[in-house]
Amino acid sequence: MLLGVPEILSPELLKVLCEMGHSDRLVIADGNFPVESMGKNAVVVRCDGHGVPEILDAILTMIPLDTYVEHPVNLMEVMPGDNVATPIWDTYKEIVTKHDVRGASAVGNIERFAFYEEAKTAYCIIATSEKAVYANVMLQKGVVINK
Repeated sequence: MLLGVPEILSPELLKVLCEMGHSDRLVIADGNFPVESMGKNAVVVRCDGHGVPEILDAILTMIPLDTYVEHPVNLMEVMPGDNVATPIWDTYKEIVTKHDVRGASAVGNIERFAFYEEAKTAYCIIATSEKAVYANVMLQKGVVINK
């Protein structure tokens, strides 16, 4: 056991977070995301039984977001014609605000198929059991500065 590490983060996921360098990206995927096909060139970590918000919050206690890009957090845009609500996005923005001084302005959107293409280049894709639709989130890691 370690002090100060959220217990939801497995040793495997902690290792991945340590391996990532600045500007590396990871995707926290909802239960519908094609994790294995998108993650053929990425490290795939399974967090079955957990939702995206608790994984997002735990990860952001361990890594900073990239300060050199406008949107180090990106959500998958709802496709035109899909009449779905995305209240989970508000939850994500609250979590980001808790960990980053830019707050909700650090969060952007990427068109669905462009999100898939970006996900294929991510360092890690985390599979969750999140049931909300359009609940995928991509993070870009920043520089860890010792204080």
